[in-house]
Amino acid sequence: MEATVRKTEEKKAKGQLGIGRILLVGLLTVLALITLVPFIWMLSASFKTNNEVFTIPIQWVPKEWHPENYSVIWERIPLVTFFKNTAFLSIIITLIQLLTSSFAAYGFSKMHFRGRDTLFLAYIATIAVPWQSYMIPQFIMMRQIGLTDTIWSLVLLQAFSAFGVFLLKQYYSSIPDELCESARIDGLTEWGIYRKIILPLTKPALASLTIITFVNTWNDYMGPFIYLSSTENKTIQLGLKMFVGLFDAEYALIMAASVVSILPVAFVFLTMQKYFVEGIATSGMKG
Repeated sequence: MEATVRKTEEKKAKGQLGIGRILLVGLLTVLALITLVPFIWMLSASFKTNNEVFTIPIQWVPKEWHPENYSVIWERIPLVTFFKNTAFLSIIITLIQLLTSSFAAYGFSKMHFRGRDTLFLAYIATIAVPWQSYMIPQFIMMRQIGLTDTIWSLVLLQAFSAFGVFLLKQYYSSIPDELCESARIDGLTEWGIYRKIILPLTKPALASLTIITFVNTWNDYMGPFIYLSSTENKTIQLGLKMFVGLFDAEYALIMAASVVSILPVAFVFLTMQKYFVEGIATSGMKG
């Protein structure tokens, strides 16, 4: 009798758990669809004419499709050049930040020296300083060394990332120090420990930093807007502004170019999203 009652209660609990899970999945699905609404509208607008983009009520499905918008954008502005510049900046800055952040994070987490924690806190505190407060001094400095209107000015300014050091340091701290101590006893150098032990164990954190840095660099507007003035040096975000004329804006072409511009970002995120979620989740477990 008691066994029957227990089984009945277990079935009820499982049923309630199943209903709760279904409701949770349904709620998350609705929220995901709401999040996708702007992207769906952008995709729909990219196949319309300028006059149809802001019609009320919204026409989610264009009455007449204009796929030629995707060919016109390449003829109207040097979009290929903008893509090359943006890809170069995003890849180079991402690689440099991975190198510098991983080196610094290894020193702050696995090496012991006087003032380590104080130096780390001072470096991380720069995250709280708004970029607008030192934007002008940076520009003056770049102008004095002759790097304005060059892509290398943005590379130099973004070569180091306090956030990247913080993210990787938190992940490195979750790796037992005994591994490094054992490697030192066996005669492995610090470079060998970093390359053969730390890096293979921190792929999720490195993937997370790769996605964050690549996306931020690709979508950056203010940096290129301040430092780049020549058309041959501009990025895709500045190129989108070229569709805005003196008295009118070609919104359909802007949407078409925007759809094309987010494809590389979507590809990078989708290919590394598994490691991204794991890296973000694990980085906060131990500090």
